[in-house]
Amino acid sequence: MKKTVNVAIGGCSFIIDEDAYIALDNYLDRFRTAMNDSAGGDDVMEELESRIADLMKQKLVSREVVNLKIVEEIIAQIGYPEGYNDGSETNNEDNMNAPRKFFRDSEDKKIAGVCSGLALYLGIDVVFVRIIFLVALICGTAGFWAYIIFWVVAPETRTAVEKCELRGLPPTAENIRRFTTNQ
Repeated sequence: MKKTVNVAIGGCSFIIDEDAYIALDNYLDRFRTAMNDSAGGDDVMEELESRIADLMKQKLVSREVVNLKIVEEIIAQIGYPEGYNDGSETNNEDNMNAPRKFFRDSEDKKIAGVCSGLALYLGIDVVFVRIIFLVALICGTAGFWAYIIFWVVAPETRTAVEKCELRGLPPTAENIRRFTTNQ
């Protein structure tokens, strides 16, 4: 018989085994300690907890209780912040490419972030995309309508996880921290 705990992570309620709770609590405490020196540490912790909650929801398709194995998988997937060594293997996930998703870029926008978002999504220079839209606008109204359609269809990046997805980076602890502190 195992003891379970009801916890709220990222605004969602989960039932978690006590040993999994201890492991997750220790991970979050280590991460919080590493974030004490940086500005925006609270925002980073909110983003991290939100990411953990999303991953737990994905893994709990047919399960009701989060166990230690799930927590260890999530910790391995997210990793530790830069400068922290958990004593096991090094985190090589920063070098992996994650699938990209198209968003409007909220950090480098001139009007709505469409050109910047397209450039990041396609992996090309933003100036090149802006020139293409400008030439299309001058030659006719196609550039204007294409821009408006992209503006309406593509959501703007609001969270650090979305900023990682736009750039094709895995939403690891370090990447979440990097994009949260740049806001």
